[in-house]
Amino acid sequence: MRILCISAQKPDSTGSGVYLAETVASLAAAGHQVAVIAGIDKDDFPQLAPGVEFLPVRFRTPELPFPVCGMSDVMPYEATRYRDMMPEMVQAFRSVFGRRIREAVLDFKPDAVICHHLYLACSAACDVLDDLAGEYRSPNAEGSGRAKGRPCPIWGVCHSTDLRQLRNHDLEKDRITAAVRSLDGVMALHEAQKAEIAELFDLPADRVRVVGTGYNSQEFAPRAGLRAAHPLRVLYVGKICRAKGVESLIRAMGLLPLDPQAVELRLVGGYSDQGQYDRIVELAGGCRFPVVFGGRVSQDDLVLSYNESHVFALPSFFEGLPLVTVEALASGCRAVVTSLPGVRPWLDASLPDAPVSFVEPPRIQGVDVPVPEDLPAFEQRLSDALLEQLQAAAEQPLGGTGFDATAVSWDSLAARMVALVG
Repeated sequence: MRILCISAQKPDSTGSGVYLAETVASLAAAGHQVAVIAGIDKDDFPQLAPGVEFLPVRFRTPELPFPVCGMSDVMPYEATRYRDMMPEMVQAFRSVFGRRIREAVLDFKPDAVICHHLYLACSAACDVLDDLAGEYRSPNAEGSGRAKGRPCPIWGVCHSTDLRQLRNHDLEKDRITAAVRSLDGVMALHEAQKAEIAELFDLPADRVRVVGTGYNSQEFAPRAGLRAAHPLRVLYVGKICRAKGVESLIRAMGLLPLDPQAVELRLVGGYSDQGQYDRIVELAGGCRFPVVFGGRVSQDDLVLSYNESHVFALPSFFEGLPLVTVEALASGCRAVVTSLPGVRPWLDASLPDAPVSFVEPPRIQGVDVPVPEDLPAFEQRLSDALLEQLQAAAEQPLGGTGFDATAVSWDSLAARMVALVG
């Protein structure tokens, strides 16, 4: 097949960016012809898989004189918040993306379009395909129940942050909602998200399909001996911010009844809110245990970080389906994660024997703000789970858990996507 993938943000940063880049690599490896449209800054040069045609939309240019738009309000790089966009910025966004999508569709002639995030770029893509009705028609369009004469089917992939944007403010809400309803289908990460999508967009359940996430089984695997050179290490990978539960993780570490010389916490990831980051650094400075800030790292260094760590922690207050948890498990780590809607059922179903402790989160206000009075009890539960997994890690072989996660690879996810759009 000829498949055009679209994202408004960088294809080599954040969980959804990795999701796009890795599924595209698997699609290309399976013999499909793939083109990618993505938003990047003027000086960015992301690397996609060999053979993938990259068609960038560049920000910080005369046409788009602002940073790349971020689906999260806190991104690991400087980004424009959708909630802050003025009407002229939205119009420029739609115009430039619309033009690039139109050029790509006419030149590449895709058999299917896959839009990552049910948001502004997805809406622009629907508008373009409506305008191009009659220009050409892929044989694949014949089975499309929602095509309205569009040249090919168009599907959306939900990453949860798009739903959060729609619930938090009204930017282009009606127009985006109408576009999503016109899609041939939506791919969801898990069953809870599927139900949320159906409710928010008033879609029949059969128009939303669960595809899950994946990981690179070639890169993320245990490497013997690396853990032996370090004290027991707790690893966090993600944005360094309050909504990811990083502050609570540091406080939970302080509650551990262990020798401070025997355990350390390593935080890997970038940040964009300097004030939040400074407060987290200050909090870490007062922790009983060493806290190391690793910053943003390359994939090779990320693989090394997993293999030098014993317990992976993700105490987030909001998540889609965090692939970092799967990467950590595949690399031989134990895991402690918050029991968020959809995440535990998917892990239980996909990786039923995984060494994971689930921690009941605090009550949440809005989308990702914990109720303050719930935090002490949550942090004690988190500390208890960390202690349990650290004690188990101290008794396991030095190579890691030996857990096999290959049932959820990017290749299998890409095959599920093709089966839907084809």
